[in-house]
Amino acid sequence: MKPLSRFVPALAPTVASVVLAGSLVSCSVDDAAAPTVIRVNQAGYVTDEKKYAFVMGKGDVLAQAGFTVVDERGHTALRGSLGSSAGSWNAAYDTVRTIDLSALRHTGTYRLRLTGSAGGQSPRFRVASARQLMDPLREDSVRFFSTQRDGRGVLPEQTGRVASHLADEHAVVYALPRYDSAGDRTTAMTLSKVAGPVDVSGGWFDAGDFLKFTHTASYVVGLMLTTLRDTPPVPGLPAEAEHGLRWLDRMWDGSSGTLYAQVGLGAGNDQLRADHDVWRLPEEDDDLSVRPGDRDYLVKNRPVFRVNAPSESISPNLAGRVAAAFALAAQTQAKKHPAAAAQWLKKAAAVYARADTRPRKPLFTTTPASFYREDSWRDDMEWAAVELARAAADLGDERRSVWQREAVDWARSYIRSDVHGTLDVSDVSALAHADLLSTSGLDEDTAAKLEADLRRQLDEGTRRAGHEPFGSGVVLTEFDAVPHTFGLVATAELYARATGDHRYDGFAARQRGWAFGANAWGTSFVIGAGALYPHCPDHQVANLAMSRTGRGDILRGAVVNGPNKAELLRHLDRFDNMRPCSSTPSGQQWSDFDGHGAGYLDDVAAWQTVEPADDFTATALLALSLRARQM
Repeated sequence: MKPLSRFVPALAPTVASVVLAGSLVSCSVDDAAAPTVIRVNQAGYVTDEKKYAFVMGKGDVLAQAGFTVVDERGHTALRGSLGSSAGSWNAAYDTVRTIDLSALRHTGTYRLRLTGSAGGQSPRFRVASARQLMDPLREDSVRFFSTQRDGRGVLPEQTGRVASHLADEHAVVYALPRYDSAGDRTTAMTLSKVAGPVDVSGGWFDAGDFLKFTHTASYVVGLMLTTLRDTPPVPGLPAEAEHGLRWLDRMWDGSSGTLYAQVGLGAGNDQLRADHDVWRLPEEDDDLSVRPGDRDYLVKNRPVFRVNAPSESISPNLAGRVAAAFALAAQTQAKKHPAAAAQWLKKAAAVYARADTRPRKPLFTTTPASFYREDSWRDDMEWAAVELARAAADLGDERRSVWQREAVDWARSYIRSDVHGTLDVSDVSALAHADLLSTSGLDEDTAAKLEADLRRQLDEGTRRAGHEPFGSGVVLTEFDAVPHTFGLVATAELYARATGDHRYDGFAARQRGWAFGANAWGTSFVIGAGALYPHCPDHQVANLAMSRTGRGDILRGAVVNGPNKAELLRHLDRFDNMRPCSSTPSGQQWSDFDGHGAGYLDDVAAWQTVEPADDFTATALLALSLRARQM
């Protein structure tokens, strides 16, 4: 959920030396003696794609260095010279040199070793087909969502958990709380009931906490269903998409036209404790003995907040993405279950029709709004309209042409607007554009504008990559660096599929490599992927259930935020019940690799860098699945 703060007193610094799935904790070294390090894509390189690794060290040490690549038998598979300097990273590592491994095309497992004036070797990495590399990662992505489940549909074999938040089956709807000037504490001593009870049970926890949001769940369900529709099968994905879809359906009251936005109080105060004020396993909330007025009453009896009253319109960003998810459900069920598909289309059309397309107030995401900020909404409406049109085509519904015209209008409106982004939970234009380009009867001018806007998104990334030593196409000092990276990967794949133009394939391969270890910190930002990955995520279930079960692989497939502004890591948020956990790379500290204002830390209290989230992981799932589709 990426909260702005945790609102609890910090404990005295306590750092545990932990080994989780093979991660070794060790001490720091003097910057002046910082060793030369090699960074590779630890998840592996596809045989026919561009392949890059990086060497980070002192310029004079690397001046006469070369490299060899050896296979598992120790035979040399490739040798050469280091590429030119890509720039300096920090004082200790004043030179980053590239290594082009593109000539390495034979399937196998390799290591990269430095020769000449420098020494050192990389972690092992594979070269294999796209399906061989992507399929295990995709399965892990789905597995993460099974860990995020709430309600009676919890899968005990994943974490040893039991059903949780059963009070959500008869929850009360409250008026939106008021907040202080910072927007991160409610000023209310009580909440005002406006409706209920409603059944909002099930679904997924949004991130490392236990809140549930329509804003993120609709995005995740939409991406899952797109993955089901357009890419090779992933074990477990149909069931997981269905689990999320059932909850999203509960959040829509078609009889009154009300959309519910959130389950749980995100920001509380001294009299009203909220989700972020307590560190615990979710099933512990059910065991609380509380009465109205008690400080923890809303921790057990979680409030529901709505987007709109029954007679009102719906914030267009939420109306659009919920309608898109329902329409995608219609598409995926059209052939085998046409009657069910027709019902999903009916629901999608109803939500879409209630959108406030002349919004005069800020877009609704969550409460407080600081948890997820969004400025664009025309992209959500475009996404809804094009998925409605595609579902109508699948079901022979005569409204297809109307919705397609509206999708074109929303696309043009988005492109003309001054609010543009790239693919992530706050901007879905890439998904909408790509699907609109795939529809029949699209005029040439609209197609050209859609293609140009997809290139705009990718060109922004390539320009940034050209000035960043490791070729990253995102801003490393802003939140969501890793999911934005996977968004660029997905967009490059969507663009190539829609146009046949593969000019961004090399860029996409480099971005994927960055996310899996070819970065300054030398870590994969996907749990379980590669030789080094986050072992101490800011995630309550992983932190507490692991100590109970002894398993360190609970969150395999989860995608974390990754690098962030280094100064944000000066103050970590610790809870009384938090199990201390901190992991560092062997021989050094993470801060040794901080540079260009960006920092990274693998510590359970560092939510700024290692909190996983549903939208992060769903974006990666789509990106990896689209790559797997290219045989």
